[in-house]
Amino acid sequence: MTTIDLLLLCASYLAGSLPIGLWIGRLRGVDLREHGSRNIGATNAGRVLGRRFFFLVFALDFAKGCLPVVVAQRVGSGALAADTFGLLAGVAAIVGHVFPLFLRFKGGKGVATAAGVFAAAAPWPALIALLAWLALFLPTRYVSLASLGAAVVLPASCFLLPRHAGVAVGVPVQVAACAVGVLIVVRHRSNIGRLLRGEESRAGRPKS
Repeated sequence: MTTIDLLLLCASYLAGSLPIGLWIGRLRGVDLREHGSRNIGATNAGRVLGRRFFFLVFALDFAKGCLPVVVAQRVGSGALAADTFGLLAGVAAIVGHVFPLFLRFKGGKGVATAAGVFAAAAPWPALIALLAWLALFLPTRYVSLASLGAAVVLPASCFLLPRHAGVAVGVPVQVAACAVGVLIVVRHRSNIGRLLRGEESRAGRPKS
């Protein structure tokens, strides 16, 4: 791996570290870390600031994952296959979002950024994960439950699609999907507890 490649990976991590939700909240006079779930991601931004801010923060966090993949695929030195290096840059962006340098390594849960990464690196598994997210969210209105379901379906689809649908999914994607899925589940451990206790907030409804 060349110096250029290492610089691209560092830049991807730093891009992922950008606390978009926190900055947008501050522009609105609110520190998201002190309200709602105290998370800087799209869900809490929507809960605290309003629905349109959910879409804004989600789109920008999605871009933090998607753009590093695309740029790394095109600019990488060729020491690794373009798709593999792009995926590696995307994983660096996810790590940056979850453990951001600018917030003392206390960041978001990685769902939107991971969605951007796999939309660019593995679109078919990402599409199936999105459908799973919708299938869980629409009837329940639990964003956390939908995100957990998508985190499980993503790696499962990476293994099942090549076998049952003839869709090529490389081993690096399968490994990354498993690692990211586990990370997202671990980051949702407090949500899992609230879901089990019946205390989790539903989107668009006040916490009971």
